[in-house]
Amino acid sequence: MKPNRRFHRAALLLLALLLNAGAASAVEPAKHYVCPPCAQPCDAQVHDKPGTCPHCGMKLVEQQKATAPALPRRKVAILIYNGVEIIDYTGPYEMFGGASYDVFTVAETLAPVTTAMGMTVVPKHAFADAPQADIVVVPGGGVTEAQHSKPTLTWVKQQSTRVQQLMSVCNGAFILANAGLLDGLNATTTYINLEKLQAAFPKVKVVDDQRVVDNGRIITTAGLAAGIDGALHVIAKLDGQGLAQQVALAGEYDWRPRASFVRAALADRLIPKIDLSALGDWDMANTEGSTDRWEQVITGRSTLDAARLMAQLDQGLVAGKWMRLAPAPASAASPLRSDWRFNGRKGEPWTGVLTIHPQPGAAGQYTVKLLIARAR
Repeated sequence: MKPNRRFHRAALLLLALLLNAGAASAVEPAKHYVCPPCAQPCDAQVHDKPGTCPHCGMKLVEQQKATAPALPRRKVAILIYNGVEIIDYTGPYEMFGGASYDVFTVAETLAPVTTAMGMTVVPKHAFADAPQADIVVVPGGGVTEAQHSKPTLTWVKQQSTRVQQLMSVCNGAFILANAGLLDGLNATTTYINLEKLQAAFPKVKVVDDQRVVDNGRIITTAGLAAGIDGALHVIAKLDGQGLAQQVALAGEYDWRPRASFVRAALADRLIPKIDLSALGDWDMANTEGSTDRWEQVITGRSTLDAARLMAQLDQGLVAGKWMRLAPAPASAASPLRSDWRFNGRKGEPWTGVLTIHPQPGAAGQYTVKLLIARAR
């Protein structure tokens, strides 16, 4: 009898476990996962396991939570106009979109816009019907007309009091400046326009050693790809460093907010502009360096002999306010050489060495090297 009782108890226990398991499975159905809405076909795909979406790379979330009422997404309005630089507006668009912000383009009208390099874009909204954004991006490019467009300046000025962040990219800073929004503020732009911005808007404190300049509500960035850094800076500011880092990783962008690279600070900006086309047919073979030194190497053909070519190049450097040092004694085995000194943007001393190497057996063909370095 005892063995039978044990058997019945074991059977009853097993039955209870099965019933409990069945009840639990009825209460807790299998979980499914989807990617957060990203306006791509993968929005409709359902996965059995957590992880990342194999298509858009976003972290999967439980389907039940994804269908729950969501908090309003931050709205980002990106100004576009004829001549707008492609990376200036698409770079930030990609980053803000990667953060699941609601991103849209805005223009004066809904007429198609022709960007720099000929891309045709149809704005999603005109100024008159654009929803109120939390963030407005003002990209650069061919700003000649946009920076003086009364409707554009009026819209940008209105937005400056309504948004959380107003950010310019590259020479989009000229649009903000013409709207009177940069007076008394630190600001930057693409490196070739820094002096022009300072000359045109003396009340602006032009910065040449920062990639992103944050004044609180108004942010300006350096040129082109710096707009990506600006967008990530805004994401970090509004929604945390972690989200910005995730967006950068998903976009395979090497985001280094504390890095020192600033295009405007590189030493090649100190080299005077010389019209080489008037001296022959030339190709840039190498141009590289840092904030403390730079080397340029050009190769090409000229109808000038080496001495006359050196004289013409020397004139260009003198026009750039360089001072030539006493020439070193020449020798038949040495290339032509001239040594220089000049001051940097803050008055610090620099040195330069220019050499011309005639190519053996090729009359009129030369390799020209210029090396500059901060004096120690």
